[in-house]
Amino acid sequence: MTLKETIKRCGWADSAPDFPEYHDTEWGFPVDDDRRLFEKLCLETFQSGLSWRTILTKREHFRLAFHSFDFHKVAQFGEKEITELLNNEGIVRNQRKILAVINNAQRALEMIEQEGSLAAFIWRYEPDENTLPPPETQTTCPESIALAKELKKRGWQFVGPTTLYAFMQSMGLINDHAEDCCMRKEIDRARKGFKRPSHIKPSA
Repeated sequence: MTLKETIKRCGWADSAPDFPEYHDTEWGFPVDDDRRLFEKLCLETFQSGLSWRTILTKREHFRLAFHSFDFHKVAQFGEKEITELLNNEGIVRNQRKILAVINNAQRALEMIEQEGSLAAFIWRYEPDENTLPPPETQTTCPESIALAKELKKRGWQFVGPTTLYAFMQSMGLINDHAEDCCMRKEIDRARKGFKRPSHIKPSA
C-alpha cells in the first residue's frame, strides 16, 4: 500500500497537484487576521465563475498586484492602478471584479472603524456546529445567507451566500472536512483552541 493510499483526504484535495498542501496546511484552520480574511474574500471574488485551482495557481501574482491585500493601500487604487491590473497577465483581468475588490477594501476600512476589526464582525456569523448537516453536503447555510445580506447592505460586492460559505469553509468558521479525512480531527482541535475575536465595538 502506498503512502498516498494510506492518507485519506477530502475528495477534492487529490484532484490537482497543488491541492494536497493547501488542504493540509490552510483549508479549514480558523483565521482571525484581518488581512488574510480580506485576501480570501478577494480571491473568492475572482474565483466567481472559475475554478479554485485557477485562483490558487495565480495567488502569488494576486498578492504582488494587490500589495499583499493590504486593504489600506487597495482602497486608494485609482485609474493608474486599475489600468495596470487590467494589463497584468498574472491575474484574472476582469474589470468588474477588480473594481469590486477596490470597493470592498474601502468598505473594509469602514467596517474596522465601526466594528473594531473584520474578524470581530465575520466571526459573529460562525454557525452552530450542532445545526450543520454532514460535511460536503451543502453550499450555503443560514449564516452565510445572513452574512451575505449584511455585507451587501453595507455596500460590499461579489459576496453571495455560496461565495461566503466557501469563505467560511476555508477560514475555519466551519469544519467541512469529510468525516474520514485525515485533517478533520486536527481542524476540530484547532477550532476548540481558537480564541474568537472580540465583538466589542471601538469607542467613539
